[in-house]
Amino acid sequence: MQTQQFGDWPSPIDAALAAANDGSPDFPGFVGDEAWWTEPRPAEGGRRALVRRAADGSESSVLPAPWNVRSRVIEYGGRPWAGTRTPEGPLVVFVNFADQRLYAYEPEAPEAEPRPLTPLSAVGGGLRWVDPQVHDERGEVWCVLEEFTGERPTDVRRVIAAVPLDGSAAEDRGAVRELTDDAHRFVTGARVSPDGRRAAWIAWDHPRMPWDGTELLLADVTQDGTFGPSQVVAGGAEESICQVEWSADGALVYSGDTGGWWNLYRLDVRGGLRVSAEAPAPPRSAGLRGAPVLSVPTTPGGGSPGRTAAATPRPLCARHEEFGGPLWRIGQTWFQPLKSGLIAVVHGVGSTSLGVLDPETGEVVDTAGPWTAWAPTVAVHGTRVLGVAASPRSAPEVVELDTRTGRARVIGAAHRDAVDPAYYPEPQIRTFTGPDGRDIHAHIYPPHSPTHVAPDDELPPYVVWAHGGPTSHAPLVLDLEIAYFTSRGIGVAEVNYGGSTGYGREYRNRLREQWGVVDVEDCAAVARALADEGTADRRRLAIRGGSAGGWTAAASLTGTDVYACGTITYPVLDLRTWSNGQTHDFESRYLDTLVGPPAEAPTRYAERSPAERADRLTVPFLLLQGLDDVICPPAQCERFLARVESEGRQVPHAYIAFEGEGHGFRRADTLIRALEAELSLYAQVFGLCPAGVPRLELTK
Repeated sequence: MQTQQFGDWPSPIDAALAAANDGSPDFPGFVGDEAWWTEPRPAEGGRRALVRRAADGSESSVLPAPWNVRSRVIEYGGRPWAGTRTPEGPLVVFVNFADQRLYAYEPEAPEAEPRPLTPLSAVGGGLRWVDPQVHDERGEVWCVLEEFTGERPTDVRRVIAAVPLDGSAAEDRGAVRELTDDAHRFVTGARVSPDGRRAAWIAWDHPRMPWDGTELLLADVTQDGTFGPSQVVAGGAEESICQVEWSADGALVYSGDTGGWWNLYRLDVRGGLRVSAEAPAPPRSAGLRGAPVLSVPTTPGGGSPGRTAAATPRPLCARHEEFGGPLWRIGQTWFQPLKSGLIAVVHGVGSTSLGVLDPETGEVVDTAGPWTAWAPTVAVHGTRVLGVAASPRSAPEVVELDTRTGRARVIGAAHRDAVDPAYYPEPQIRTFTGPDGRDIHAHIYPPHSPTHVAPDDELPPYVVWAHGGPTSHAPLVLDLEIAYFTSRGIGVAEVNYGGSTGYGREYRNRLREQWGVVDVEDCAAVARALADEGTADRRRLAIRGGSAGGWTAAASLTGTDVYACGTITYPVLDLRTWSNGQTHDFESRYLDTLVGPPAEAPTRYAERSPAERADRLTVPFLLLQGLDDVICPPAQCERFLARVESEGRQVPHAYIAFEGEGHGFRRADTLIRALEAELSLYAQVFGLCPAGVPRLELTK
């Protein structure tokens, strides 16, 4: 072991290696007996490839570059593909990112080329599609259609639609059948009952976000493939239903948080729902073990209230843990029923496991293996379950569980150690005490190297990482960006501040009207605690974050004196403009719950916005932004910088804007430059000398 100051340790984990391993496989599914999924390609312009695993175990990219299988519905997208097996071979439908059209492709057909199924639109953001379901017996694909009706990002409608597989709608918008009306602002894809007679989906409206409150809708499917009047059978303003599926015997299974945690419920609609002519107000939901009888208005075609449906959901596994999560992307799946009657489930508190639930007994048997984080992308076929999982020693990989034997194995995107795993960080799961004695959950990654240590009298610098969302979660997984710092002697503290998911609704609701307060306080409390206990150097603390985490980083730098510097990436900086039509539709009313309705709390929007408090910023910072970002537009960064640079103030900083990047960096060259710039900032502020890192020029 060699002795060298923290931050100067040599490491084989460079920015190029971290960039090459950025991203995760996603949206696995079955085409016949074959497993398929999407996979990131940072070196190919950041596209998402569609990968196929053949019967012999070989993997191949189904579509060559530049095909990019990714949807932009609600900007965060969702499930972008679906497939089926025909007598001629696989048939896959997918969304291409560049034009957002839906395509069909038969890779084994002679001279096969993707053929468009949907038209282009010159209005606003055009026509977009997500969460496709192939109904080859009808010759259609059912999916969510997002259609812009004007130039503003909020000029948009969303419906469930049927697209002909024969391509007749490729140039004819009128050939697309709309299965629902646009009475609801947001909808998920329809799930059709095993007998084909009913469809269920989830809907919600502004100002609610899907983790605040959603409604579960049910409608009959007629013989000609149209939907009858819809009925609200579960959910409401204070209950978040994040997923619905059908069991093999024709009952609805959904994940809802009426008891304070996303748990699974069964709703037996096989005998029909009790219907009356009146529409009384829905009763308040009971607790975990007392499922309510729901009496709620029906809405013909999704429109104005009509009749009333009543049914009694039955909890399948009443636990104080999550069997669901925030619906950031359309088509996420935390569970899937098996034909045997069992249910594959992703569940847990903080970390997650893949288990098999017996709905009759409530017993869950978890999959054996090292994985600590399972993505909400579960797929099933027969007795097989597909998922995406990672651990502190392995990056996300595609895992298959055989429910007959209980054996789990990696079948795709297998983790391979690009360097000696002795350089990987060794995380600690910690709970800190914050203001008013509240718990704060965090993952602490101390500096770690197999070859170097620091002098005994030196404490390490630490960077506090604030995750995005903010209604999201930092998982406990191997991240080479974290290892990039820890292997050089810089510690990382990932804070799941109040408002994070994975710890129940009460923890999640801490951020209601407290964004910019609770998140800032919790991050600062963790940083101070690490310094107080002698883990971190109080003089060498930094904060970084992207998107909502960028907001927390900027709010922390302008509102506390805890940090010596910070990195702010594609951030929210100006609440008043962000809530006034300068962001996308999905989050355009998010601040109603995070900050408060603008008309009722106008002063908060100015008091908390980093752009309004930029004159308080006194420490160096790095600002990174994608020029194609429609969620957090570059104009916010420009206003923030103008305020920082006003009146001749001298705050060292750097602003790097990346062409061709949106909200979340995906290109290898962008990732490399951003990571090296961040390390150079810390080196200059903390007095470090890391080898081989280009110097970031700071403006003064």
